Amino acid sequence: MLKVKEYIDKTEELTFEQCLSDLGKEKNDLYFRISETEAKLFKSKKVKLEVLEKSEVISYIKTFLSELSDKMNLDIKSEIKENEDRIDIILVSDNNGILIGKDGRTMNSIQHLLRQSISIQTGFNLKIMVDVSNYKEKQNYFFEKDIKQICKEVLDNHIEVKLDPMNSYKRRMVHQLVSTYNELETESLGEEPQRYIVIRYKEN
Repeated sequence: MLKVKEYIDKTEELTFEQCLSDLGKEKNDLYFRISETEAKLFKSKKVKLEVLEKSEVISYIKTFLSELSDKMNLDIKSEIKENEDRIDIILVSDNNGILIGKDGRTMNSIQHLLRQSISIQTGFNLKIMVDVSNYKEKQNYFFEKDIKQICKEVLDNHIEVKLDPMNSYKRRMVHQLVSTYNELETESLGEEPQRYIVIRYKEN
């Protein structure tokens, strides 16, 4: 089980000093959030620091994946990388097809369950990305290639293109890709789960 540790002091600086001294860690070894405690009668507000050790999160993920391996009866190997704003997990098994699932659904479910499990225990909503044998990386490569081809067509004929409905992650990718073309613009339309993007030429 993951445990959030709390520290309270007069200022943010003093609270961090207390925390880092107690844990023997550096600031970048921790996930943390800061809030102010309510002031009591004749007393000023204080700063509350809630921390989660990154090493404990990694250990929890390894245990989670080990249990998943047993339940799915698959030999799952993992590589876990801590990036600046998220944790990347690459999985490889003796049957990647089962681990990926149709259109990546099993893989995405693993990612969702892992995020949710950590969030329920700690209240921290960590960014966790699960990939199986670089499946997402390969899919993203071909997705980007298709969007760039569509951009070229819109640039050539000035006719807007309505893309198929897609999730927020892919819509964000489209917005970012199209933003590199000065003559093009994007617009998100519709309601979830049928929200889609239109790519159009900027008319002067």
